Amino acid sequence: MRILKPHTGLWSLFLFLTVGILTLVTGSSAVALTNKQLVRLAKLEIYPTQLENYKAALKVGIETPLRVEPGVLTLYAVAEKNDPTHITILEIYASEAAYQAHLKTPYFLAYKTGTAKMVKSLDLVETVPVAPGVKVK
Repeated sequence: MRILKPHTGLWSLFLFLTVGILTLVTGSSAVALTNKQLVRLAKLEIYPTQLENYKAALKVGIETPLRVEPGVLTLYAVAEKNDPTHITILEIYASEAAYQAHLKTPYFLAYKTGTAKMVKSLDLVETVPVAPGVKVK
């Protein structure tokens, strides 16, 4: 049995064939197999008296990065039907670097400081995509 070492011609051929076979079997593109997206859920509880103010700030806090940051792929907020003070935001960034850049933007910092006293609790849930090749439309 021959062990393939990285940076050899046989290693490159092995990787090429493996990605090709996986693409045929799964129907996913090779890009999706090496996807480095950061996907997380922000689960918030908002003080009831601050809910309308929070939603107004959140609207700006979501629309601006989606419009001006190519690394911010999705920011989608939903409120629980039976308790609208419980809000979950699906966040998808192109990479960890895109997420870190987003955190330093003036509009994110304004959102964060402006809503700090409106948020009763915040839980950031790191996730792993189950079907990374599926796109959000």
